Amino acid sequence: MLEELLVFTTVVEQSSLNKASKLLNLSQPALSRKVAKLEQEWGVSLFRRKGKRLELTRVGHEAYIYALEQRQRHQNFLQSVSRFKTAERAIVNLGASLTTIQTTLPLFITAMMSKFPDIELKLSTGKTHEIVSYLRDKKVDIGLVASSINETGLRCIPLFQDHLELIVPKGHELAEGAAMEDLNARSMIIFSKGTWYRKLIDDLFGRYGVIPDVRMEIDSFEAIVRLLPICKSAALLPKSYLRSQLLRDNGLVTVPMKELEQTRRETCLIYSDKSELTNETMDWITKIKGSLFHELDL
Repeated sequence: MLEELLVFTTVVEQSSLNKASKLLNLSQPALSRKVAKLEQEWGVSLFRRKGKRLELTRVGHEAYIYALEQRQRHQNFLQSVSRFKTAERAIVNLGASLTTIQTTLPLFITAMMSKFPDIELKLSTGKTHEIVSYLRDKKVDIGLVASSINETGLRCIPLFQDHLELIVPKGHELAEGAAMEDLNARSMIIFSKGTWYRKLIDDLFGRYGVIPDVRMEIDSFEAIVRLLPICKSAALLPKSYLRSQLLRDNGLVTVPMKELEQTRRETCLIYSDKSELTNETMDWITKIKGSLFHELDL
């Protein structure tokens, strides 16, 4: 089924069998058969035609989110297999909060592996308070979290300040500018509960008395970005995730809102006072701030 799921995500993202077939180097009949196999297996229709374009049905939206998750799990598995093929190396256990996984973590790992190619990184994920517990229990050596930590026995290195930004599809009625009251009853896709991003959003809406028309609650930034043009909705996402190329590829724009300046949050590296990391690694950690700040275009 994995192959059909990967084909399905491509069709969704291209909104066209013709474009998807060229990208995947498959004939349109072969592509249609793979999508039809999913629909037959699940007993539902995933698409409806609107002119020359394909639009997801309601269950198609759910299927797309599921397919994205499976694609990510597959990529993670391939990365794990690749690590097992390499020789035994020094191990650093890294803990990352759920939100930094989608924003800062890829750049951090790229920078660290470039500096220390012989290090093997092992990743543990969880909410910020769980990462702090992992450090105290010595389950991880370093933590990457989207908040500043002030606790006895832990050291905290601020990397950069992040804040929420409003993003909408090009041509959206808010694309030229918006204020908080414009989000009242507005169709939006919101990040799932349980993270500081969601708490920040809920606090912001509560402060201004905004009640949006929440179409979906999703814990994947990628899925939100992909679905915004399809659903013609708006979203509030961290600036650190919104690379210029990502916005261009998905036909999205950021909308300046002065109220969002109140949503600043600091992403930090945390580690124990009694950390057994080498002096070289600790020296690199203190210098990574400038590199991440530049790569994230903040």
